[in-house]
Amino acid sequence: MFDWIMWDGNAAIGVFIRILISFLLALPIGWERERNARSLGLRTFPLVAVASTAYLTIAEELFVQSQDAQSRVLQGLMAGIGFIGGGAILKRNDSTVEGTATAAGVWATGALGASVAYGRLDIALAISLITFFTFGFITPLKQAIDRQREESGKGGNYDA
Repeated sequence: MFDWIMWDGNAAIGVFIRILISFLLALPIGWERERNARSLGLRTFPLVAVASTAYLTIAEELFVQSQDAQSRVLQGLMAGIGFIGGGAILKRNDSTVEGTATAAGVWATGALGASVAYGRLDIALAISLITFFTFGFITPLKQAIDRQREESGKGGNYDA
């Protein structure tokens, strides 16, 4: 009845570990966005990383002989993640735009998941650290610059 199910315990553990690593590396990014009440946050960022890892792990197994097919899966995945990020971008009545950094962060998180899927933990860790650093430390600096601009009458926020 279930002869179509393929189960390899060792492979399953390996996949679970990949997905768990993606989740753990994306969690601080999502936490930072949630802490700052952004439109995407604690659930979205880890899920994007997990899904990226899962899709590319599946593609790697299904299309072992075809790097072209794997490339198409990666291209479609990154375009889809761009669509999710696009939902975070808002234009206000005063012509300021918010959410571009959050959108870029969700896209970076997709790359983090892809890196884990392909066994490049070095890249995934670098993406996680740099994205978290950007949101956690550069964002406050950006906000201070925006406040100075508003006080001097030179415009507002174009990269939230």
